[in-house]
Amino acid sequence: MNAQIDDTLSDLLPGVRRQLGLAPDGDVDLSGLVNARITGLSVVVTPAAVATVVPLSAASAATTGAARRAVTRILTGDDDRLVVIAGPCSIHDPAAALEYAAFLARMRERHGGDLEILMRTYTEKPRTEVDWKGFAYDPFLDGSSRISVGLVATRMLMARITDLGVPVAAEPLNALTPQYVNGLVTYNGVGARNVTDQTARERVSGFSSVVGFKNSPEGSIDAAISAVLTARAPHEFLGVDAHGVSAQLSTTGNDTGHVILRGAKDGPNYSAAHVAETRRRLAARGLPEVVVVDASHGNSLKDHRRQPGVVRDLAGQVAGGESAIRGVMIESHLVAGRQDLDQRHPERLEYGLSVTDSCVDPATTEDMLAELAGAVRARRG
Repeated sequence: MNAQIDDTLSDLLPGVRRQLGLAPDGDVDLSGLVNARITGLSVVVTPAAVATVVPLSAASAATTGAARRAVTRILTGDDDRLVVIAGPCSIHDPAAALEYAAFLARMRERHGGDLEILMRTYTEKPRTEVDWKGFAYDPFLDGSSRISVGLVATRMLMARITDLGVPVAAEPLNALTPQYVNGLVTYNGVGARNVTDQTARERVSGFSSVVGFKNSPEGSIDAAISAVLTARAPHEFLGVDAHGVSAQLSTTGNDTGHVILRGAKDGPNYSAAHVAETRRRLAARGLPEVVVVDASHGNSLKDHRRQPGVVRDLAGQVAGGESAIRGVMIESHLVAGRQDLDQRHPERLEYGLSVTDSCVDPATTEDMLAELAGAVRARRG
């Protein structure tokens, strides 16, 4: 396909150059000027091709559509339930992810009247320095970086999970990856490391999903608020279409944008005082007083054993009538804790145990979900 495009361009572009009055200057040696640090270039499967090979089922499409509407209604206050995004810090084993999805399907059935539960299916991982970049980039966990395989496998996994009736949440890091899971994601979070990235803010202004922005790693709420304001506005920017061709994209703006409190380097920011201050800052900028709170990361000091305490505090605020808290994020997997990934021996990994941040187990998650559901009922009463 690329060779055919190159052949067509070689036939057409000389005429275009003449029309522009640009005389050819012969062959110029560009060695050392372009691709000076590129050691390889591999063609990657296009989003359109992946969507054709892995189409969405009617059940999958219904799951995402219903969940997007439900989460939007919760954020606008038309639905008094809470959104809960629970799941592994990162996906690395599809089999374990599907087993966890089955657990969440049971929790959705149990708590559907009080909670809209989504599964955290993050296949891209932001890294502060250098580390494993996620299942989408290295699906075999061995440094082979089979990105085309990872992109297809990511769509297959999200399709299977949503087919079970469990909506999914993601955190896109690359401008291109969202197109590979188009129509599958209910909630997209913009992480703390990307919240100040203007291009990321512009991209999500055109997302069909619900979007949230975490405060920066240093704890800046204003950075997240600026991101919300930017994403809610329409934009024109350079992107690509489903065939990977450069395109100018025009967006309407995404009015679901909101702040996610995830804690900071110097401590948590989930207390009633923090929520009240965030409400004040949102109101000062003319934004809805809506927050989602991450019980992990800075709010748990990256210790999974602290997550139940964070949830208990949040449940107390909700039960006491705090209306700004519309959602909670929990890092949870089949086994409590975490393990290191040895890319030389990925076969040695313990099944169901996170390879990135530490997670709570299903039993603990079950208790936290029950506590949050009870808080919603108390607030409702």
